[in-house]
Amino acid sequence: MKRLRRIGALLGAIVLVLAAVPFFITLDDYIPQIEREASARLGETVRIRSLRAAALPLPHLTVRGITVGASEEIKVGKVTVTPDLWTLFDSTWVIKSIEIDGLMLTRAALRKIPTWVPVGSKGEKRTQPSSIWLESIVLDDAVIELEDAAFGPFDARLSFSWVGSLESVSLATRDGAFTAVVRPQQSSYLIEASANRWILPVGPPIHFDELTVKGIATAKGASFSDMSARLYGGIVNGRVVLGWQKGVQLKGSAVVTQVEIASLLKALGRPQILSGRLNARPVFSGSAADSGKLLETVRMDAPIDVQNGVLRGVDLGKAASSLLDRDAGKGGETRFDHLSGHLSLRDGTRRLTQLSVASGSLEADGYVTISPGDELSGRIKTSVKAGSIAAVAVPLNVSGTLDSPLLYPTGGTVAGAAAGTAVLGPVFGTAIGAKVGQWFESLFGNKDDAK
Repeated sequence: MKRLRRIGALLGAIVLVLAAVPFFITLDDYIPQIEREASARLGETVRIRSLRAAALPLPHLTVRGITVGASEEIKVGKVTVTPDLWTLFDSTWVIKSIEIDGLMLTRAALRKIPTWVPVGSKGEKRTQPSSIWLESIVLDDAVIELEDAAFGPFDARLSFSWVGSLESVSLATRDGAFTAVVRPQQSSYLIEASANRWILPVGPPIHFDELTVKGIATAKGASFSDMSARLYGGIVNGRVVLGWQKGVQLKGSAVVTQVEIASLLKALGRPQILSGRLNARPVFSGSAADSGKLLETVRMDAPIDVQNGVLRGVDLGKAASSLLDRDAGKGGETRFDHLSGHLSLRDGTRRLTQLSVASGSLEADGYVTISPGDELSGRIKTSVKAGSIAAVAVPLNVSGTLDSPLLYPTGGTVAGAAAGTAVLGPVFGTAIGAKVGQWFESLFGNKDDAK
């Protein structure tokens, strides 16, 4: 028993000595050498505040206060480095793992990372041996800072081959909503990502029930040829190509099937004046000097079709049947079975042409333009059939805003309706007079009708 006690006491003393090592041995003298090695490897300025060694639970180094880049594009709270002890006295050090806690990554760093990490096959040989080789990097509680939002916190793991080339990167947010895997392939990166119940951190807060993305990225751009999403009760499939060699470029296309348009408008921060199931085939492109301004330059063309919906803020039927009341259709709603048209976007202006609305006795067609400030203009020709009486097409001017749209008959239609009502009475005179007024308008021409 005494022998066991002595052995236990000896082991306890050894543990205490090992635990006390960091308080008596400083490694700050090695910081300049490590900074030079890391700076040469990344091609960026690397700074380290402190460096300490510890023997428990395994021999490791603790590095604090790390910054990368002249503008500190990367900041790290603490890094734990576990070296291969057998290589510490060799010309090349092997780092078995680097555990990074509290990483803060900026958007500028994202553009530089592809040039920091060498890409190569497993059999590739180094032309100039490095003094430090990494086997793996583990990130805990990392955050990517964007202009108006942030991605994370997330955890990630980077694995390297025995020759030092990157083998794979795996990433997952801490709530499990988003995962991604990146694998180098020659001079590019294969990317696969998936998400469940995830909100887009960049741009409008679009909520995805499910999302899968597959693509290839290089130092010049990325191509995502396989994108599929379930959101707002529908499905979106598409492809997107991004370029960032000179500014930022975007182009792509999509197929939208049965997406609830009111929910989508809410996510986009737009007035929810329309509901129903949206089917569309948008084709889009954009180019800007900075990614923050890319959305402002997007151009889009899309045939659209909305089924079983409601147009809020205006009653087309009342506006067409109450010709002498300018505010008859204001503030109501129009239910429809089918709404279709061609939507184009240019410099923030949305233009809906070839517009067609159908619902029972109601039919309408025309065009509407929405300015960047959500101001409305255009013309819609509406007809409502009442019983056995043939429908009369009534042209309506469109004005107001998305929040408060206004539809009212054209001047010739109102004048003719008023005259017809005075001469023949409100039963037939209004309709006949309105038709005569429209005939006079067409006779003298109207520039809007040609649009």
